Amino acid sequence: MKSLCILGATGSIGQSTLDLVRRQPDAFCVEVLTAQSNVNALAQAARDVHAKHAVIGDETQFGALQSALAGTGIVVSAGRQAMIDAAACGADWTMAAIVGTAGLEPVMAAISTGTTLALANKEALVSAGTIMTAAVSKFGGTLLPVDSEHNAIFQCFETHNAPQVRRVILTASGGPFRQMGANELSMVTPEQAVKHPNWSMGAKISVDSASLMNKGLELIEAYHLFPVEAEQLDVIVHPQSVIHSMVEYQDGSVLAQLGSPDMRTPIAYCLSWPERMAAPVARLDFAEIAQLSFEAPDMVRFPCLRLAKEALAAGGGAPAILNAANEIAVGAFLDKRIGFAAIPSVVESVLAAYDAPVPANIADILALDSEARRRAAHQVEALAA
Repeated sequence: MKSLCILGATGSIGQSTLDLVRRQPDAFCVEVLTAQSNVNALAQAARDVHAKHAVIGDETQFGALQSALAGTGIVVSAGRQAMIDAAACGADWTMAAIVGTAGLEPVMAAISTGTTLALANKEALVSAGTIMTAAVSKFGGTLLPVDSEHNAIFQCFETHNAPQVRRVILTASGGPFRQMGANELSMVTPEQAVKHPNWSMGAKISVDSASLMNKGLELIEAYHLFPVEAEQLDVIVHPQSVIHSMVEYQDGSVLAQLGSPDMRTPIAYCLSWPERMAAPVARLDFAEIAQLSFEAPDMVRFPCLRLAKEALAAGGGAPAILNAANEIAVGAFLDKRIGFAAIPSVVESVLAAYDAPVPANIADILALDSEARRRAAHQVEALAA
């Protein structure tokens, strides 16, 4: 049996992972499940999969989790350090699905054990890509990408032919506002932004998809995950979300991975890698799909993609600043304190004003993150006044 640690078990990725685990209970042994504050969902999941240990990040919820799991024999703990310690439990396979830079320290703790890390926390790799990948190499672990785009690239990228790769092409649905004009974009609401046309995702990632920041963050991820230069990374808008990404080779061949827009496909690939397992996803009906369409991304109406490309080109602390400022701006938009069009304005102002040194370790990354958040919050206050 493969032992598992699922960080962020109550979010959409965690729930999809648990769905696959429940379908093959004899194949997996769940060592640890974690969540930040959703006690009921965490307790239910821990009982369902017979987890050995359940960790709640919010220390004030410790008593509630303890009561919910009384008599089960499941170990209960709470707090930030408990989350980090749980990540270092030594499981064979770890799902890193904690949203935002809150997941950075647990991810690094898991890496230090040499685990196979299924990475769904894109912010960790964006902020600390060089440090993370160096740690994976140092501790002899394996890094598997969960994002549908990077998982698709992973399936199509012939590592032994890396010098023959011409382009890596990430596809983007374009989000719910793909055909809106600039004036309409300034009026959209959080309720509209979280209604992704194809995927079922959390609020923050749905807003990032609507702004194309998600695709910008994925470009930075791809740079760290695959042996390519920034200039070899490209984005194409593909509204049907059937082709998840493509790899173009020097001979003109383009390899693509296709599938229904269901995160259980890339999760299943990571969970069973290097084998494959059954996943309960809708099968493609090409006659029903009828056609696949593509268009270039509009970086004038959606400047977040441009900002991410610029941050990648700048290197150093710029990606961490980009990510932190975006998290603050998206949070302010979801709280209805700023408009949708203000998100890139906040990010660009922080990037322009904050010339940070190159981070050497995780402490440097967290310091950069904290300062960028402070500056972004100040920008939000100025816009909301």
